[in-house]
Amino acid sequence: MTGRKHIESQPVDMTEGWQTPPGFPSGMVAKVLSGNLDEERKTGSRTRLMRFQPGACGAEAIVHEFREEVCRLRCIWHGPFKSETGCLLLEIHYFDPAEAR
Repeated sequence: MTGRKHIESQPVDMTEGWQTPPGFPSGMVAKVLSGNLDEERKTGSRTRLMRFQPGACGAEAIVHEFREEVCRLRCIWHGPFKSETGCLLLEIHYFDPAEAR
């Protein structure tokens, strides 16, 4: 047994709990579904939804030390992002224990 707590599936409230992540423009908002990503300690994982409003556009590329399940390695510059019609992304972020320093 892994010691993880079993959580029953629950419907996701798509109307509340959205926040603009630091460094993102107001037309891009995120809702954390689960996880405990600690960027300072470089541990944990996070699953979130990221919503781009129509016409939302980031101003610059970003970089972070965690991996993303879009097969992007850590510390890879990416962006800026833009959506003409709007979109909803499922993002999975995690630190790989094998890369811990």
